[in-house]
Amino acid sequence: MFFKPSTISQIAIDPPQPGRRDGLGIVLIVRNEATHIAEWARFHHIAGVRQFIVYDNGCTDRTIEILRDVLPADALRVMPWDQKLRDRRSGAEIHNQVLAYAHALRNFGGEFRWLAFIDVDEFLVPKVAEDLPAALATLSEHPHVSLPWHMFGRNGHTDTPDGGVVANYLHRADPRRARHSLNWKCIVDPSRVTAVRVHGFSTDGQDVGVNDVGLLATHKDRQNAAFYSNAAIQLNHYYTRADAELQAKINRGSNKTVAAQKHLRRVMRIVNEIERDTVEDRAAVNYVARKQG
Repeated sequence: MFFKPSTISQIAIDPPQPGRRDGLGIVLIVRNEATHIAEWARFHHIAGVRQFIVYDNGCTDRTIEILRDVLPADALRVMPWDQKLRDRRSGAEIHNQVLAYAHALRNFGGEFRWLAFIDVDEFLVPKVAEDLPAALATLSEHPHVSLPWHMFGRNGHTDTPDGGVVANYLHRADPRRARHSLNWKCIVDPSRVTAVRVHGFSTDGQDVGVNDVGLLATHKDRQNAAFYSNAAIQLNHYYTRADAELQAKINRGSNKTVAAQKHLRRVMRIVNEIERDTVEDRAAVNYVARKQG
């Protein structure tokens, strides 16, 4: 009987040796994100991110050039990362994003107190504190913080609107109702990470962590309603943006090797769930106004 090789989506690591351990860094992997990368980088820079560790997954547009234009030189580190790797014996694909995360942790993690692992369509929004390091200060004893996706859809836009993402996308799904599209992104103490996945890290050998106000749960129990919180930090996930960008997302395919039709069905199932029942959310707009005021 033939079995299709699965994707290797979890990698065990030895934690990096603590070094400077100062501030917050963001690790992300990018491919042709020139349309929105400037707004994303500026937002997180004013929100207190000390350095952006960017893995260039074969960009052919101006993504990296734009980042170099909008960020100070010491706030940006770029790594070439255009590859698809497989285990020779099983044929299983090694998830390129997970591999990038593991590389960042081992090679740069000792320099930071916190590392966040998000994508360019995700914004970390401080709800009350002046910036993200201040919002994380009360969680300093915990090595793993899980933040639930707050999923934004097309918001009625056919084409990419002028004025950026934050100002134009103000309606999202409620994570407590959009259960099938709910997932998590993480901020971790790099010196305590022992295994890497996209949506959950092991720290000190355990799959446990806290939400943004310090409530503890195992990773498998994060789905429980009591664990939900966006009181201190809200993770906005602009999953589709305008319809034209949704079509481009579908055409681009998954970041893993999957059949095109399977990818299409998955994307549209998530979009339909996001847009079925939405609430207004001005958290990101309000944060920008606070910083500019």
